Amino acid sequence: MKQVLKWGLLASTMTLLPVGAYADTADGEALVGKSWDDIVAMAKGGEVNWFLWGGSDNINQYVTEYIGGILKNDYDIKLNRVGLTDTVEAVNIVLGEKESGVMDKGSVDMIWINGENFRTMKQGGLAYCGYTDTLPNNQLVNWDNPAIANDFGVPVDGCEVPWSKAQFAFAYDTMRTEEPPRTIGDLITWAKANPGRFTYPAPPDFNGSVFVRHVFYHAAGGVDNLMGPFDQAKFDEVSAKTWEILNDLESSLWREGKTYPTSISAMEQLYANSEVDLTFNYEPAGVGLNIENGVFPPTTQGYGLTDGTIGNTNYTIIPFNSPNKAAALVLQNVLLSGDAQYQKALPDVWGTKPAIEMSRTSAEVQEKFAAIKAHPNVVPAEELAKAALPELQAAWISAIEKGWLANVGN
Repeated sequence: MKQVLKWGLLASTMTLLPVGAYADTADGEALVGKSWDDIVAMAKGGEVNWFLWGGSDNINQYVTEYIGGILKNDYDIKLNRVGLTDTVEAVNIVLGEKESGVMDKGSVDMIWINGENFRTMKQGGLAYCGYTDTLPNNQLVNWDNPAIANDFGVPVDGCEVPWSKAQFAFAYDTMRTEEPPRTIGDLITWAKANPGRFTYPAPPDFNGSVFVRHVFYHAAGGVDNLMGPFDQAKFDEVSAKTWEILNDLESSLWREGKTYPTSISAMEQLYANSEVDLTFNYEPAGVGLNIENGVFPPTTQGYGLTDGTIGNTNYTIIPFNSPNKAAALVLQNVLLSGDAQYQKALPDVWGTKPAIEMSRTSAEVQEKFAAIKAHPNVVPAEELAKAALPELQAAWISAIEKGWLANVGN
């Protein structure tokens, strides 16, 4: 079994069930038919336990100080941020509670989620659903956009609320690398020509899994050949090619592929230490933050691939047995607000893309967004968007991750 280098881990997934499905649990019944003012009054003086990936100091600070400050000052709600290394940890807590008969006093009030984890919660009856129209700021969400209404191909159906958008991007040091590889095929060739100078986090790390999916798309001859429900025959054909590519590449990786970083934080540290020459992240703005924080050299430059990079939407979800649903709804509404979305879009705060429809916000919010100046070394979102690739349906993701562990990681 290969060793793994530990620093941190990212994942996001989530889903909800209609309110009526669990109206007799926790405070679900009490919320039915209530006005927003009533819900805010119910939440006052309470608390909310938000489970989310804790591997980014700037995200943690935004959540704890900015969002937590609004909840405390404006609503008298205490926000408890519970850091995770992997979103599935929170999903498993909810699942375990349901199996143990804990139907109304669960320990998780909200999760930052998407993809496989959302599918798990929705299919398992673990999500609270049907309330999104109750949120005043839901009017800022364009539910007619398939990329919002579907989470990795799974219909949201009122079971989660969008929080941010993201798209995969690479980065390199212009002082160390004259011209980086611009396609997945070129990257494979480049890594073999520069042994030891590239690696990727081991799935199920979120970013490592996304990189493997890019190779999977490449092996399939393009994502168009993979769209739609999971196809076992197609998976077997494409995965065989993918594992062959990655196993062939292994000896050219950092430490000859005998060990993989277990998180994007670990990989970024390798890049910062000049142990590898390329890095990547599902959040391109991280390049600017790492430069400003003195982690990355100032000659680091973000870029996209000419054959495209994968993008998606992430969400927040409320478990069916949350005992603090009213407070969780208030939290979700705050996260959707134009001001909160603007704050996290600032390059020195997070730099992530908003999940709300900008044209639906106030003129003041639109002006503030228009005035944001991105870090010059961060690849522009508009440039990445020109070659954005869709995510596969969740069943594909799970099969690819398990396949990598069985055929490459072992």
